[in-house]
Amino acid sequence: MKTAWFGTGLGMAVWSMVAAAAAIRADEPVSVLTTDVPEAADAGDVYLLRYRLSADESIRYEVTQVAKTKTRIRGAEDTAQVHTVSEKLWRVTAVADDGKMTFDHSVDSVEMMQQTGGNEEIRWSSRSGEVPPIIFETVADQLQKPLVTVTVNPRGQETARQQHAGTDMQLGMGGLTLALPEESIAVGSSWSVPREIKARDEAGQIKVIKVRETYRLEKVQTGVATLQVRTEILTPIEQASVKAQIVQQLSNGSIRFDIDAGRVLSKELDWDETVVGFQGDNSLMEYRARITERLVEGPARTAKR
Repeated sequence: MKTAWFGTGLGMAVWSMVAAAAAIRADEPVSVLTTDVPEAADAGDVYLLRYRLSADESIRYEVTQVAKTKTRIRGAEDTAQVHTVSEKLWRVTAVADDGKMTFDHSVDSVEMMQQTGGNEEIRWSSRSGEVPPIIFETVADQLQKPLVTVTVNPRGQETARQQHAGTDMQLGMGGLTLALPEESIAVGSSWSVPREIKARDEAGQIKVIKVRETYRLEKVQTGVATLQVRTEILTPIEQASVKAQIVQQLSNGSIRFDIDAGRVLSKELDWDETVVGFQGDNSLMEYRARITERLVEGPARTAKR
């Protein structure tokens, strides 16, 4: 599948952003986390970050995604813009005695806009009752259906996954949940999660790119932890065409995690990438995007310090 900057794949690239259904596969090794705890931290000022979902509950998030891609190839410039507002839903189906939680991930509704080059923008809302444009038909067909069923442990690590529909394209941190640190941590602590991204090189061969997400606990106020996250590329990338394929899968932003309720309250990720030479010496790609996510109809929370 081509990605947004190659034009013809834009519709599916939009859906990959809406679904965001990719995660670390259950048959891959469990991520190894390393924690850096400030030496001066008071042992009493540490926080245990864990997911706490309840059986039969529904958790909804409103996700807003804005992206603009500008390309220049052999002197010809083109732009592509997308803007989506979607509501994703987790239906928790089971919580085991060992704390593992199983939920279905789906997208309930979506409002979409895309524009390429000098063409008129295309808009569609799933709530309008209108027949979707051809480019959004795949999106419409997969709404309100389980895209994936996953089981995670309290640290947010996937232990099982069943793919139903949708795409496996990774976006940002590569998972539906955060991989949380093994131990309690203090403000200023950080931990890292290794991950692999696959891309095709100029010879058409699959290249595995090793990256790691580094998280840092910035502050805790009234039971809410604010985290900073950034992706570091570990594998040297010599071909610009490979870098162009993975920019959507990198992360840079902040997350607010409710320590008491055990779930993400909000997330904001930004992309500001320029890749020179992705399709020849005179080619250029600029990718600017932002994703914001917020919990909707969340459970009542009591403060905990």
